[in-house]
Amino acid sequence: MRKVAIGQAGGPTAVLNASLVGLVEGLRGKAEVYPVFNGYQGLARDRPRPMDDELYEWIRSHLRVPGACLGSGRYDFTPERMEQAVMNLKREDIHTLAFIGGNGTMSALKRLGEIADDIGYELQIVGIPKTVDNDLGETDHAPGFASAARFVALSVRNIVKDLEAMRNFEQVRIIETMGRNAGWLALSGGFLARGRESGPHLIYLPEVPVTREQILSEVSRAVKEWGIAAVVVSEGFTFAGSAKIKRQSVNGRMVLGGISRLMEQLIHEQLGYHVRSENLGMNQRSASFAVSLQDRREAYEAGGQAASFIAAGLSGIMVNIQRQPDECYNYVIGQVSLDRVVHSGERLLPPKFIADTSEYYAWLEPILGEPIPSYPANWKRGIRDEPERIYP
Repeated sequence: MRKVAIGQAGGPTAVLNASLVGLVEGLRGKAEVYPVFNGYQGLARDRPRPMDDELYEWIRSHLRVPGACLGSGRYDFTPERMEQAVMNLKREDIHTLAFIGGNGTMSALKRLGEIADDIGYELQIVGIPKTVDNDLGETDHAPGFASAARFVALSVRNIVKDLEAMRNFEQVRIIETMGRNAGWLALSGGFLARGRESGPHLIYLPEVPVTREQILSEVSRAVKEWGIAAVVVSEGFTFAGSAKIKRQSVNGRMVLGGISRLMEQLIHEQLGYHVRSENLGMNQRSASFAVSLQDRREAYEAGGQAASFIAAGLSGIMVNIQRQPDECYNYVIGQVSLDRVVHSGERLLPPKFIADTSEYYAWLEPILGEPIPSYPANWKRGIRDEPERIYP
């Protein structure tokens, strides 16, 4: 029976464990499964052990649990450590490796396959996608993103209502989302503002650098028209000509964060408004109460399809979600080569979605899960029901 090492890597999501459950259930009785704990660190440093019935049931119990039950984390996976990982697999006679992860994981899997080829060791490689940033190429979207987008949309709407209530005390609220180089999550903050509901009034994306002067002008205009300005900004947004705001560096990886605080200071100092900045934080990728059931379903199916691809002997591939050109939302869980995934690089927001947000929201709506009820329109006492979107 084929031995299969499986693991999770990178930042967790609210549905990452669903993919793992789909994978182990799909492999049950068809392969001897070796769970890898703590991501690539465990692959390089630990000796994998076969999964017994108790561990199998424990993993299955995490279907609806956020995070990464095997442990994922960040790890400086150097060439030397990659070679050690392959040697660890060879020592245990494990000829299949399946990992769930994002861009970094797919690049690492590709390299592990190359190292195995170099030493003449047969190693089947299969990647399963996940990311909250939705910046993974060669898939319509990645499991984990829709749940994060649903959380952002709900959080932004409720923060706007809080700001409306405090309009005689506070004028500007700045809400920071995840998104290192891609603005998929930040732009989802405006999803529920379509139609009758107000705010956010401004959304700033990594794909569109804007000058400080332009931001001040747009915030001032929003406050004059609505009495408040609710602003959503991606953590990877930069002022035109400036570098990204780094909170700290961990194991050589730059951790972003703080652009909302910098904007708060700028707006307060230059315009004199009472401004508050907020970071939506880790709940964007771990809020079980905001999970999209569609997202969880697709995550589970991606894991199950990976098991089928393993049984079929496919290698050097990533599972992907292929949206079908049907009138109603439909999709196929397919596969694409890791070469293509790595070559495509980070997937940014397409210009068409930035230019026409209604097109983006039409694309987003079917994967957000159950419909979200609207709030009543604002009372007409100098507050317009349908504020214009003021996007850069």
